[in-house]
This record gives sequence, structure tokens and C-alpha cells, in this order.
Amino acid sequence: MVNKPRATGFTPFWKAKRLDEMSRSEWESLCDGCGLCCLLKLEDEDDGAIAFTNVVCELLDSDTCRCTDYENRRVRIPTCVQLTPDNIETIRWMPQTCAYRLVAEGADLYWWHHLISEDPETVHKAGVSVRGKVVSENDVCAGEIEDYIIGWLDEEEVEASQLREPDRPVAR
Repeated sequence: MVNKPRATGFTPFWKAKRLDEMSRSEWESLCDGCGLCCLLKLEDEDDGAIAFTNVVCELLDSDTCRCTDYENRRVRIPTCVQLTPDNIETIRWMPQTCAYRLVAEGADLYWWHHLISEDPETVHKAGVSVRGKVVSENDVCAGEIEDYIIGWLDEEEVEASQLREPDRPVAR
């Protein structure tokens, strides 16, 4: 655990620092392990709209939702985007639940983020990760990726029940 945000009078690093002020360890710990950034995406040539698929990069372990070769991923997969404090705000396809996006926008992390819950499984228990929802690009025939376009990641379709802590009423 990088920080214990529930300690009295303690300000967690993601609230106390800008993204560009974080150590490598702090930066890496922001990843919630959802695997959503590893979904293959299609961009419409005409209007630039992004369509998400339920196909993941060949390096993603769909059970753990972690890269199987994180240190060498950009060599093995040249199109893999490395998130940085400089580019996070310009990447249009980052999901609304992404901790990097949330912190860049000045928002707090969701209850299921491991830095809040102290349990890396809560992202999966909350149904926010790709676990159980995806196929590897190795299992998809060339030219058929359009058949795998999904709607469950659309911002308006993310269920409020996934975003609020269980047993807490929604504020109205």
C-alpha cells in the first residue's frame, strides 16, 4: 500500500500532488487494474468517433486484468499508448472511471479503487473491470473486429451502482 487514505488528518498523494509531481511508484499505483485501456478501439475515419470492442490486447491477462509483459509492452506492441501526466488529458478514449483521468480532472477515486478499498479485487467485484467480458485479439479473425463492438463502456451506460459504494443511497 502506497498510502493509507483513511488515516485521520492524512491527505492521500492523489489529492496532495499533481500528476506530474508523483513518483513513479505513486503514478503506477493509480492504475486500478480494470484493463479498460487495453480494449481494442476503432476510430471512424469520417468523424473520429471511437468505438470500443470487447477484444483486448494479446498481452492482457483477462483474469488478472494486468499486462503479462508490462516492461516490454511498447516494444512488443508498438501501438500501445503509454500514459503520462503530459498526455492523459488529451487521450479521448480513457474511460470515465479511469483513476488517471479522475485525478487529472480533480475528482476523487471511486470506492472500489484499491487505494481506497485496500483490496485489488474490488474493481472486479464492482463489475468495472474487463474480467469475464472480453476475448483476446489472438482469438479474433482478421477483419472481424467490427463484430465485437460493444456499448457497455459508453459513459452514459456506466451504471451508478458500480460507481457508488454498496449500501449507500444515491444523493439526489
